[in-house]
Amino acid sequence: MKSGIVLAAAVLTSAALSGASAEEAPAVCSSPSEVQGFKTCADIAKAEQEGELVFYATDVEHGTVKVLGEFEKLFPKIKTSYIRLQAGALYARLMSERQGGSHLADVFQIGDMGLVLDFQSKGGYAPYVSPELSAYKPEYLSEPKGYWTWAVLMPAGMAYNPKVVSAAEAPKDWADALDPKWHGSVSMKSANSGMQHVTWYELNKLDDTFWDKMAEQQPRAFDSMVQQFDRLVNGDDKIGLTAQYAAYLEFKNKGAPIAFVAPTSGLPSSPEVVGVVNTAPHPNAARLFLDWYLSKSGQQASVKYWFFHSPREDVAPPEGALPITKMHLLWPQDWIDFAKSRPQFLRDMRSMTGMK
Repeated sequence: MKSGIVLAAAVLTSAALSGASAEEAPAVCSSPSEVQGFKTCADIAKAEQEGELVFYATDVEHGTVKVLGEFEKLFPKIKTSYIRLQAGALYARLMSERQGGSHLADVFQIGDMGLVLDFQSKGGYAPYVSPELSAYKPEYLSEPKGYWTWAVLMPAGMAYNPKVVSAAEAPKDWADALDPKWHGSVSMKSANSGMQHVTWYELNKLDDTFWDKMAEQQPRAFDSMVQQFDRLVNGDDKIGLTAQYAAYLEFKNKGAPIAFVAPTSGLPSSPEVVGVVNTAPHPNAARLFLDWYLSKSGQQASVKYWFFHSPREDVAPPEGALPITKMHLLWPQDWIDFAKSRPQFLRDMRSMTGMK
């Protein structure tokens, strides 16, 4: 993957565009302690004294509760809570709170690199070089490292209900979803979704007329991937675009009638990116949680409860899933260009669906 060089350039360019000075590399903790099977430079006594951890994220709630529960089992003196919204709505809330002087978020995880770069350019991340970063490839780290880390890898394709659509009839590539027979029966994520932004961006690269043609299909947009998959199961829609592989795995694991299509031209893919917020009210608990979450055991919890792929090579993929190395992934190769495309993305989505 060539994203490492592009990411480094993107972060520096983002800072330059915003008028911010280039960030200095955070200090590296030379003597981390090992606790509960992972390495940390956090002050555990102070973290337990703070007693709270607030996680802002875009992930499904039932999985988030279980992931945070695994952390609480290890550190029962730290009570966790979370705010869960789609990427655009979550970022808007976080920025509104910051502007109003209300600082609630400790750790921030979001699946939109454009918003990640914007937050970094505004000085939103607290510098902290987790000792667990040694298990992550350079292209998964901020430049300089210690501001944010790719914690999740998310491919997306198409999905359908095999009781409603036969395998022979189902689309094999993105262009097949433009067939008039699917008119009025296609769903996708809303403009608040970071994954939808990546899908829009990458499919534009494949065919710059794709979304104009898709608009003629009158697709429906939904904030929740759970709602999107529920509609497929219930036969309300026939084809799901921007169908996250993790959601497919979760529904399949429950025995739902769902089939996944890995389009021949590739699967748009996005990371979920995590970092400590610079105004975290519980900074020691935030650093401790980040170290655990990026560790092997924390990433195993992410895989188990969210069905995500981990960037760590020592963490197996979700049960029944293809390894990420076996997929034809479509990553934005210029994150600055991706970030700049957001206004056009929002206009196109609102024109297509009438939703924000």
